[in-house]
Amino acid sequence: MPHRITALTDPQPSASSRRLAWLASEDEGAPVGSAFLRLFTKEGQEHLAELEIAVHRAERRRGVGGGLLDAAVAAARDEGRRSVLAQAEAGSPGDLFLSARGFRRVLALTYARLPLADADLRRIDEIVEQPHEGYRLVQWDGTVPPELALTFAHSRRAMDDMPMDGTDYGTVVWDVDRVLSAAEAIAKRGELLHTVAVVDTASGSVAGFSELVVPGDGRGDAQHYGTGVLPEHRGHGLGLWMKAQSIRQARAHHPELGGLLTDTADSNAHMRGINDRLGYLPTHKAVEYQLDL
Repeated sequence: MPHRITALTDPQPSASSRRLAWLASEDEGAPVGSAFLRLFTKEGQEHLAELEIAVHRAERRRGVGGGLLDAAVAAARDEGRRSVLAQAEAGSPGDLFLSARGFRRVLALTYARLPLADADLRRIDEIVEQPHEGYRLVQWDGTVPPELALTFAHSRRAMDDMPMDGTDYGTVVWDVDRVLSAAEAIAKRGELLHTVAVVDTASGSVAGFSELVVPGDGRGDAQHYGTGVLPEHRGHGLGLWMKAQSIRQARAHHPELGGLLTDTADSNAHMRGINDRLGYLPTHKAVEYQLDL
């Protein structure tokens, strides 16, 4: 049965990207699939697009996904993009679909969850309370305090050398405005941003950070957005220290929260070791694919 592909307009561009969208439908108008192409607009990532395709289970293997993919790839070319990224759960229909259509595997990811009811709080407290000479923990909700804003923005380069294997991810350029915009976007969604950071006591500057986004009602699962330590401050256990404090803070402030979610590149042995030590349990694996244009 033929399908129509209709371009849609996304009414809400963000500070760092905009989206194109398509709807696949039957001749009678019933929707059978959709595609979203996120076009990154900030310096360092203008070459990149990110694709999401969903097809109704009953309509798979009938050309719907292929039609949506063709529309999205054509738009990415028209927009002058160099690379298109897409993610699929390992072994899923999406995994098979992408690998059959010219995408190549560039990154393997493991998703994990810490069930807060089962967390070893005594061990987590011991990690948090262990002193780290020359450093102190700070934390805030929502927007970064003005006195830390500049060095917090500078500390974001801690993620620049995060293992991304063959992914053409580019380099995200952070400044204070971008940090503030990111926090504002989370607040507008009705979610809560909690940040734990480490400050170098000699300079008063932020040396690393760990971010957690909690549902607005404090229930369900929260999502870790990133944990990073600047290269010049690594080797002191600061990543483990911050993530343990983030867990303790979540448990204390949100007693009805079910768990904490994280995803880590399989090649990032250091962060996987931190997650294992804190009690995170793998839930599933995913594959990041890339189409080179």
